[in-house]
Amino acid sequence: MKKLFVGVLALAFAGLFACSSQETNNELEVEIVEAELSNLEKEHLLERVAYADSVNAGLIEDTFKGSARREASASMGGTDITVNYGSPGVRGRVIWNGLVSYDQVWVSGSHWATAVTFSKDVTINGVTVPAGMYGFFTIPGREEWTLILNKVYDQHLADEYDEAEDVVRVKVTPETLDNPVQRLTYEILMAGDSEVEIALSWDTIRVRMPVSL
Repeated sequence: MKKLFVGVLALAFAGLFACSSQETNNELEVEIVEAELSNLEKEHLLERVAYADSVNAGLIEDTFKGSARREASASMGGTDITVNYGSPGVRGRVIWNGLVSYDQVWVSGSHWATAVTFSKDVTINGVTVPAGMYGFFTIPGREEWTLILNKVYDQHLADEYDEAEDVVRVKVTPETLDNPVQRLTYEILMAGDSEVEIALSWDTIRVRMPVSL
């Protein structure tokens, strides 16, 4: 858990200070970033995570214009799965086909690409996905979404996205939520004895990527 926490701090530091796209999976660089963060800065990052949870629970009004860097993780069937992402808020804006355009590749979060890590090989849509870290992108649509795992996770928004680097694509039907989710949230949900779902929820929409362990 310590390594995961360090990873969260490193990526959050990158988002907050708009640093360059250096390799975030370099352990030495992560250790340097951790050393440079003061206790106050670490507390600030944790406060933003708690803030997003409180907003989604309806406990406070969302007034923060930035995006907290958050992480969802689970260990199921001997496989550790982690999703690290930026969590923007609705804040009264039109999200679908507004802030997020239909039929265009989206970073599925904010700022730095959403990163999904598998500790072991998994199977998605019949494709074997080797253990490792991947960028999670989507192509939202009114009736259908395309969910994508891409080899390149260390990139800003979808500016450098290259379809040739895709590992797998899955087409899914978006669900409509009765209770809107104010801050974009990822969950890792158990869907069977050997299957989980990586679920993205924001505003009135949820999409799920099935993963076989």
